[in-house]
Amino acid sequence: MNKIGSFKLLSLMVVTLLFIISCDSTRDYEQKESIQISEENPFYWEYDGEPLLLLGGSKEDNLFNHPEGLEAHLDALQSAGGNYIRNTMSSRNPGNRWPFKKLENGLYDLEQWDEEYWDRFENLLNLAAERDIIVQVEIWDPWDYFKTEAPLGFGPNNAGWESNPFNPRLNVNYTAEESGLDIQIEYHSKAEPTDHVFFHTVPKLKDIAVIRQYQEKFVEKILSVSLDYPNVLYCMNNEIGEPAEWGKYWARFIRRKADERDEEVFLTDMRRNSDFTSREQVSLLMDNEHYDFFEISQNNANDGQKHYDLIMSVRNRIRENPKPLNNVKIYGGTIGSWTTSVEEGTRRFWRNIFGGCASARFHRPGPSRHYFGIGLSDLAQTHIKSMRMFMENFDIFSCEPANHFMNNRGLNEAYCIAEEDEQYAVYFPDGGDCKLTINYSTGEWEKRWLDISNSAWHEAEPLNGGNRLTLETPGDGQWAVLITPSE
Repeated sequence: MNKIGSFKLLSLMVVTLLFIISCDSTRDYEQKESIQISEENPFYWEYDGEPLLLLGGSKEDNLFNHPEGLEAHLDALQSAGGNYIRNTMSSRNPGNRWPFKKLENGLYDLEQWDEEYWDRFENLLNLAAERDIIVQVEIWDPWDYFKTEAPLGFGPNNAGWESNPFNPRLNVNYTAEESGLDIQIEYHSKAEPTDHVFFHTVPKLKDIAVIRQYQEKFVEKILSVSLDYPNVLYCMNNEIGEPAEWGKYWARFIRRKADERDEEVFLTDMRRNSDFTSREQVSLLMDNEHYDFFEISQNNANDGQKHYDLIMSVRNRIRENPKPLNNVKIYGGTIGSWTTSVEEGTRRFWRNIFGGCASARFHRPGPSRHYFGIGLSDLAQTHIKSMRMFMENFDIFSCEPANHFMNNRGLNEAYCIAEEDEQYAVYFPDGGDCKLTINYSTGEWEKRWLDISNSAWHEAEPLNGGNRLTLETPGDGQWAVLITPSE
């Protein structure tokens, strides 16, 4: 064989090897069982057949639209023990792309796609799947569809309705007269329904097909990408206040499109109301026709014992027909009327898990440092790491919240989760002591403290036997303790 022939053969072998490597790397997550509700304990998820506790934090809510440094960011999350991110299909930040093609005349064509936007979305799902990170996709983010300069420090550089391709002033597909849409929205997203026609297009509301056809086109495009991945959950809206039928329509739409591809999807919606005893939230919780899990994030605007008690009220309502309770965002940044402190944000993280929730993710920071949440800061990584360390030694999927085992407990002083006679865990938000009434035998049980702030275990201590155990934290700050049979 001559040199040219040898070179061609070598080139073919290299190409073939690269193809095989590429197929193998893709096949790794394509062969995994998709995320689904655990059959053993439906309050939790499982992925690839294994039970899964979802823990996370990230620098942005629309991570796909911030591709610079994305891979390193996901690596940092994974390294800390995280496996859960939020991804709003939002375009409001500087440098973000919108989903539709912008023409030379400066207007958008809703019949054509912006390929970079969709490449970014697929890139995120691919990077996350490679790392076994679950992505909770939010279809509609109201902040993209209302007044541009949003309150609470979003800042003037964030884009809203005045920059949105669905605005009739900005596309070639319909006029304000044809659609009924205002070209200017002078108010922000609210906790109750507004007059914004965009959120009333579905048949049971105002039935405006000229707009809805493009809304449906957008959602179909999302699914054309996301349904290829096993690591995706779906939320219809971000803290919506619009009529409930808006979210239900999109839940039915997504379910139907998934069924056409013989794919199973898991859906929820997120209301803005932080009162989980309200008719609005209870109605959403009990709607098993449209929704498979419950997004309890707005509870993270509540503090202390109230925060925990509302989780318990939700769990108790669905005890006979459980579903996962997800926290895709945990507030807690600079002191304010609704965010409170950074420290309280980390306590919410732990109370959520000890309250039996299926996920906990720190909300992104705001324009001023730590305004909304702590994202994937060093502090967030410490708490994710500590939680993962704790759960590696504790089978939470067999447990229930169990404060009834504690005596002389002060308000918001300690929280217990347990599998009776098998394993117990107690979380202390800020030091303290309590008595635990359990049965344990001499020389067969031990307790072990976790210093949460330093992600460090103390040496295990054997228990002397009895049925009333006194627990006192080794110091101030946040602590967790395991009481388990000795190995």
